[in-house]
Amino acid sequence: MKHITLKGSWVIKAPIDQVFKIISDFENMPKNFPTIAESLVITKRDGNKLEIDAKAKSFGMILPVKMKTEIIPEKGYISDNESPKFGTSGHEEFLMEETEEGTRINYVYEVDIHSKWLRVIAGPLIGWYSMKFWEKAFIDELKKKLER
Repeated sequence: MKHITLKGSWVIKAPIDQVFKIISDFENMPKNFPTIAESLVITKRDGNKLEIDAKAKSFGMILPVKMKTEIIPEKGYISDNESPKFGTSGHEEFLMEETEEGTRINYVYEVDIHSKWLRVIAGPLIGWYSMKFWEKAFIDELKKKLER
């Protein structure tokens, strides 16, 4: 198994409560972020803990993903995700803090690559490309929605 850590930090020029309202609205992820979410169904909810069946768009494919997510009020979320079809699993942290400029997002995704074929190309594909794609599809969309 190969392990890759993806990290990013961005500032959204908007109050943390406005950012949190969008990023914690999992039911509307396909509407808010259509480039990365085909569909999302919450299959179980226990307070702030969610189990989610998602169809994510990545690398020109639609991939089924099982998510076990905990929403942390006014801070973000953490999620353990599995995508057997793509051959990955991982632990994702999307955490926010207030700054003078607005809201700082600190993102970490610890990815384990189970697929032998994917391990060969994992470094550049999952490392560099996926973070650039995610930044454009998620962070830039947040900025469009919230920064004026």
